[in-house]
Amino acid sequence: MNELEQKIMDQTIADHDYVVGLRRYFHEHPEIAKEEFNTQKRIEEELDKLGIPHKRIAGTGVYAEIRGNLPGKRTIVLRADIDALPEQEEHDCPYKSQIPNRMHACGHDAHDAALIGAARILNANKDLFSGTIRFTWQPGEEIGYGARVIVDEGDLDGADRTFGEHLASDVTAGDIAITPGPNNASVDWFRITVHGKAAHVSVPQRGIDALYIASQIVVAIQALITRRTSPMDNVLVGIGKFTSGDAYNIVAAEAKLEGTIRVFKPEIRKQVKADIERLSTNIAESYGGTVSFEWNDNTSPLINDEKAAAEAQKTAIGLFGSEHVITNRAPALGGDDFAEYILKVPGVYAYVGSGNDSRPETRVAHHDTHFDIDEDCLRVGVAMYAAYAIEYLNGTLD
Repeated sequence: MNELEQKIMDQTIADHDYVVGLRRYFHEHPEIAKEEFNTQKRIEEELDKLGIPHKRIAGTGVYAEIRGNLPGKRTIVLRADIDALPEQEEHDCPYKSQIPNRMHACGHDAHDAALIGAARILNANKDLFSGTIRFTWQPGEEIGYGARVIVDEGDLDGADRTFGEHLASDVTAGDIAITPGPNNASVDWFRITVHGKAAHVSVPQRGIDALYIASQIVVAIQALITRRTSPMDNVLVGIGKFTSGDAYNIVAAEAKLEGTIRVFKPEIRKQVKADIERLSTNIAESYGGTVSFEWNDNTSPLINDEKAAAEAQKTAIGLFGSEHVITNRAPALGGDDFAEYILKVPGVYAYVGSGNDSRPETRVAHHDTHFDIDEDCLRVGVAMYAAYAIEYLNGTLD
């Protein structure tokens, strides 16, 4: 740990109770995507206390900026997502959600607090770095909304590097995972509507059975994975919703399927979409029906820039020691729209361990209604945001 990293770590430890308090406030007051009004207000209040200028972005997000006092022109963008989930918290704790059917079950409360903590430290140490740090508290990650809006609004224009963090319950608190290359899959939502014709079930030849056609599509789509893509590629097509029919004795006139595609390679993403449309159309036509499609591109695959990942690994090793830095965490088929930041400006996404074997609620899967964290992970999150930003801007990682 060099002198700068030691100073950042000392200030992180000194501010730990402050950051924990923020995290617990956000946990008690969760707000879902596009409704983060109180969250936005609290972030702004904290920035006002620090004298950091800010503006509203993406509707319910916040942008702030700090310029270092040393000469230099680099710019880094830091990101924390801030939205919660529409779930009822079942974990009893002093900071349990106070809002019915709203819960921070993915750690965004911690991301939010950690970035405020980093802003506080960086604002107090402007004499230590050059260039510009942009802070973005992003709304709507859970629905694939906020990142693209922030990019489209121009808040990343002219930047040189992006950096974000996400908690990981499968990684032990105190550890951090920074892996180059693919980390998260793309996420596409689709709805296939099968159009048939109603008839009495006793005369099926006089109708077109949309339910039967949709059933064949569900089964056949799985063969696309085994016969149309390489077993060496990670491809998932899941159909989680199937609705059809009006009565037990009526041939269904319509059926709807809703599902998702998860892949890591853009060219395979394009191929699977085309294959699903062609297969569904052909099956429907075989039984006299037709199909229509709706698609929503929630997020691109998240692929960490090799150079940025190597830089962040250096900072992490300096702060926490090589034994606490994971460089080969397996990719996940869950998506994250920080991918859009990296597509715009080269960057890296780090996974901060939040699990503790002595506390089972910190090891459950994200989005579980008993989800909680070991708050010691906040020290890692704050220190990493602050130290990586300074070391990148000063060029000490080159």
